[in-house]
Amino acid sequence: MAVGQTAAQGGETLLFLTDEQLRKGIEAMFFAYRAFTSDPDRILENYEYGRAHHRAIHFINRQPGLTVNTLLTLLGVTKQSLNRVLRTLVEDGLVEARVGRKDKRERNLFLTPRGAALERELSDAQRARMRAAYRTAGPSAVAGFRQVLEAMMDPEILRHYNAMRDGGA
Repeated sequence: MAVGQTAAQGGETLLFLTDEQLRKGIEAMFFAYRAFTSDPDRILENYEYGRAHHRAIHFINRQPGLTVNTLLTLLGVTKQSLNRVLRTLVEDGLVEARVGRKDKRERNLFLTPRGAALERELSDAQRARMRAAYRTAGPSAVAGFRQVLEAMMDPEILRHYNAMRDGGA
């Protein structure tokens, strides 16, 4: 059987890949990620922010009222690291932390109008890059790409991703 071919076994299709094909995929992911983050990185430099700030802004925008604990889970960073990022965003007037309605110990996070404007600027840059790539690749490649990304996610993160994708928390 040739490299990269598929075969049926017990009703499922198996894909045979070599280490070289996997290495090429890994390198493509590295370089694609570099390109995907380059546009927002340039914008973030104006604010002296980094990618952690971008990710926090993104998820707060996606889920207004998100708790600090949920954001910790989504970002996979330490509490200390997230506190530094949030402190900066709050002090700079981009994020507002409100006391929880049900649990006064919780802090619910919301973007301010300035935070929403920065989020739009960052997302617009990434959407433009994704739109161009999707148009070049075509619908079946786009569906396959998302399938591969979802298959790479750890179960806990996939659960959060699916909930956000389906409009939940």
